[in-house]
Amino acid sequence: MTDNRIPKPAKKLQTILLTGLAVLLLLAGGLYFLTSRSDASQAMAVFPVQRGPLTISVLQSGTIKAKDQIIIKNEVEGRTSIIYLIEEGARVKAGDLLVELDASSLLSSKIDQEIRVQNAEASFINAKENLEVIRNQAESDKDAALLALEFAREDLKQYKEGEFPNQLRDAEARIKLAEEELERAQDTLTWSQKLWEEKYISQNELKADQLAVTRRRLDLDLAINNLNLLQNFTYLRKIKQLESDIRQAEMAYERTVRKANAAVVQAEAELKARQAEYNQQKDRLAKLEDQLRKTKLYAPADGLVIYATSAQRGGFRGGQEPLMEGQEVRERQELIYLPLGFSAIAEVMVHEASLKKVHPGLPVVITVDALPGRRFMGKVDFIAPLPDAQSMWMNPDLKVYNTQISIEGEEPALRTGMSCRVEIIVAHYDDALYVPVQSVLQVGGQPTVYVVNGPVIERRAVKVGLDNNRMIHILEGLKEGEKVLLNPPLKEAETPTGASQPGGQVSEEIRQRLDNVVRPEAGEVRAFPDSSENGGTRRRSRPDGSETSPSPESMRRRFENLTPEQREQMRRRFENMTPEQREEMRRRFEQMRPQEGAPAEQNRSWPESQTGSSGEGRP
Repeated sequence: MTDNRIPKPAKKLQTILLTGLAVLLLLAGGLYFLTSRSDASQAMAVFPVQRGPLTISVLQSGTIKAKDQIIIKNEVEGRTSIIYLIEEGARVKAGDLLVELDASSLLSSKIDQEIRVQNAEASFINAKENLEVIRNQAESDKDAALLALEFAREDLKQYKEGEFPNQLRDAEARIKLAEEELERAQDTLTWSQKLWEEKYISQNELKADQLAVTRRRLDLDLAINNLNLLQNFTYLRKIKQLESDIRQAEMAYERTVRKANAAVVQAEAELKARQAEYNQQKDRLAKLEDQLRKTKLYAPADGLVIYATSAQRGGFRGGQEPLMEGQEVRERQELIYLPLGFSAIAEVMVHEASLKKVHPGLPVVITVDALPGRRFMGKVDFIAPLPDAQSMWMNPDLKVYNTQISIEGEEPALRTGMSCRVEIIVAHYDDALYVPVQSVLQVGGQPTVYVVNGPVIERRAVKVGLDNNRMIHILEGLKEGEKVLLNPPLKEAETPTGASQPGGQVSEEIRQRLDNVVRPEAGEVRAFPDSSENGGTRRRSRPDGSETSPSPESMRRRFENLTPEQREQMRRRFENMTPEQREEMRRRFEQMRPQEGAPAEQNRSWPESQTGSSGEGRP
């Protein structure tokens, strides 16, 4: 059996070797720690304060456009397709055909409209003739009614002045005649009575004479009664009848006149309606003919053909595809630009952070990518009063302002659509102190730098001027040659913001306002105001009450819903952004990414960059 145990001298030697090795490792670690610390302090990035010429400028990318140009727009209503398109870049003369739009639907509509015009014209003529007939009939009816009325009045007059007096005289004559006949019959009877007494006549003859007297007396009574009947009954009845006939005739005449007038007015209204319809149909036909003429767009002047889509600023082109035959275009869409002359302008987007430094009249240096080595001078002509709406739609937090820069002179080499880079000269100092912008922090609202003075790092407040995004002008607090940290400690800049800043007039004012606020009782819940009070929309608010832009979650959902084409357009637009805009876009996309293991509600919380707790230290 073999004995594997280690002898005691060898074990002691092993212990000594292990102890020595541990000591060596400790010495090596300490030496490394001291060496690395010394190297770290020596490798700290610093920048010596420099004195010399300093130019404060704003750099932006833009697009060249013609200063004077004719814009050819599609004036055909609705949407139509391009069936002919002149080649871009072609030189055209006035009257040359530039674009021809599909007119097949307009031609079909024109034929239908011509039929409608003919029908409307026939209706108009019929209404016009009908009006004349109704007017004629109305005059005839009124004349007949008026004649009936006059007849009624004549009948009354005739009866009073003619017929009744004749009847009265006839009745009186009959009475007179009856009285005379009665008197003669009585005389005859008297002679007959004497003759009968002398026996010259018979008794029958005497009775005949007596009967004759009786008949004549009855005739007289009848005549008297007829006269009374005429005067007391027949006359009054006839007068009332004739007067009633006159009133009936007057009312009939009034009805006839009103009816005739109403018929004429109705006919006139019908005529006006038909005439209006006829004119409307003719106007529609004229409009269709005008639309047909507008399907062919001719050059109003000599010039170079430039598609409007090629001159769109940025990578999105307004969401439009390049202009080509077969493409569908909408009404009022810009199709072709015809530059007049060689004067040009540059259109750029100025970020709101640089807006306070830019104003009209500032000199500008323009360089064009297609013309390397050449520089053009210009000046700021116009700054839009409101942010660009399209940029705000793509990124609600991005506020850029359309700015036009006129380029001095006329340069035929400058063409619409060229990419350019402009440098807006805000100020120029021949002798100025300056340091990099990242060396200056805002500590307690005061610009501060960290000066390296041997092994000591001194925090020093300075007074600064404008910056050009790379260097910042130092007005007071530094001397030439002093070294400042290029990477100052950012924790020093994490100071409270807004109302919580210590001291200052604003804090005192806010403190006074807070003292005047009536605080709710404990447990009282204050409801949110109705969304209808804000135009039906409710905006999210920060804890300090200020309104904010859409949350990163909503931005992330919007990005996920984009089509591949829109994402490609967004990528191109990102390439054309300034460094500041790219940094802003990158930061927003990072906020869109959901954190692993974080609850959804946490992902919807406000990012630190939006609450203002970070980034305030940078100028």
